[in-house]
Amino acid sequence: MAVNQLKAGAALNYVILGLNAITGLLYTPYMLRMLGQSEYGIYSLAASVIAYLSMLDFGFGNAVIRYTAKYRAEGKKEEQYELFGMFSKLYCAIGLLTMLAGMVLYFFLDSLFGDTLSAVELSRTKIIVLLMVFNLAFSFPLSIYGAIITAYENFVFLRVVQIARIILNLAVMIALLSFGFKAIAMVVVNTIFNFLALGINILYCYRKLDVKIKFTPIKWTLFREIAVYSFWIFLNVIMDRIYWSTGQFILGATAGTISVAVFSVAIQIEGIYMTFSTAISGVFLPKVTAMVTKKGSQKEVSDLFIRTGRIQYCILAFILSGFIVFGQDFINVWAGKGYHDSYLITLVFLIPLTIPLIQNLGITILQARNQMKFRSLLYITIALFSLCFQIPLAKYYEGIGCAWAISGALVVGNILILNIYYHKKQSIDMISFWKNILNMSMVPFVMVFVTYLFKKHIQINSILEFAMAIICFSIVYIPLFWKFSMNQYERNLIYNLLKRNN
Repeated sequence: MAVNQLKAGAALNYVILGLNAITGLLYTPYMLRMLGQSEYGIYSLAASVIAYLSMLDFGFGNAVIRYTAKYRAEGKKEEQYELFGMFSKLYCAIGLLTMLAGMVLYFFLDSLFGDTLSAVELSRTKIIVLLMVFNLAFSFPLSIYGAIITAYENFVFLRVVQIARIILNLAVMIALLSFGFKAIAMVVVNTIFNFLALGINILYCYRKLDVKIKFTPIKWTLFREIAVYSFWIFLNVIMDRIYWSTGQFILGATAGTISVAVFSVAIQIEGIYMTFSTAISGVFLPKVTAMVTKKGSQKEVSDLFIRTGRIQYCILAFILSGFIVFGQDFINVWAGKGYHDSYLITLVFLIPLTIPLIQNLGITILQARNQMKFRSLLYITIALFSLCFQIPLAKYYEGIGCAWAISGALVVGNILILNIYYHKKQSIDMISFWKNILNMSMVPFVMVFVTYLFKKHIQINSILEFAMAIICFSIVYIPLFWKFSMNQYERNLIYNLLKRNN
């Protein structure tokens, strides 16, 4: 059952990603044109501000999954129920704290963005921030149920709810934008569907999983253990927000909403790219936790790391190769005029980001082993390093300056230092990992080089021409990659998936 849930959960994640990609191709350009650069910049700026409040989770969401999985592996039901009660109390307190922090932030928006935003832009930003604060504050106490479902490895249910939410949300958004509604209406709709999804999770936990929540006195020894575990997760989240959300914030304060909009398009593409990797590793925390709890061998963990990284690379190498060649055409056709610089910004992100993305099971391994300290301290260092360079570079080079600062820190920390740490301290066979990845890279390198030379002689000016170019690229790339880059295990995964569908 658990194995089937893992496979189906990962598969449905890619259904979700495919659905997001297809709807994004159609909906996002429509949204950009209906909102306009200024309104989209306002929406992106408000979202980046609220992203900082989402850090008030303090890493407890991950702790719910980790400790529930641990107790399940040990057969301790009562301890699970008491754990849920403790986290319910914590999340109610966090929700209240979020509301208070959001109100403080609301009253400081004039000071933060008053010099670069017009009075109308500032007024709309404040309304959107207020709505987002409400959404986040009330989501915290209810989010524990989604974490419980994940810990129980019922991934199919979560993904089906998410798919339904995407489709319904998209339909309502298109209708509202067609009637002239703007960013505020988008936030209201997102809030409504968020609460509906949270409510469905609650019903599933009580009726299907027979979850019980017992409110008992807090066991302080356990709480301290969880607090230490969550602290390093929390630091990692803080640095992640500083790393990926500060650019919009800095550009909003130094360059205005247009620069924020251009940079946000690149961040949006980068976010989609990241999810294609985390779709696989995201379902493995319960499995890896059980493996660590039951004293699985280092070779088992290392083999899982390499196997997962190879599968992730199969997908990301295809996407990155296509974007290098056709990315500028894609943004021109998709986003429209005014977003030309988004291509270079995105490329500066995606090329170095690919390495930590195909290694992100390493984060899951560290979480399962409760050894996040080193990575969190490293992330603090590189995030602060990035921030120090983003501020001056944004003033002179706007979005591309922010991108270079972020990517430079990424190369030093997440690629060079972390790979050494995985190999030396976590006993993950990084030499074998890199031999695997380099052997897989011949086809992507050759395809990018040859296609780029060929593309100099053609122009792409429409969605149809762009689609035809991608199809032609794929017809050549996929068979070559299948033959020369994939191993039999990976081919069998595709065979089995096709057989199941038939």
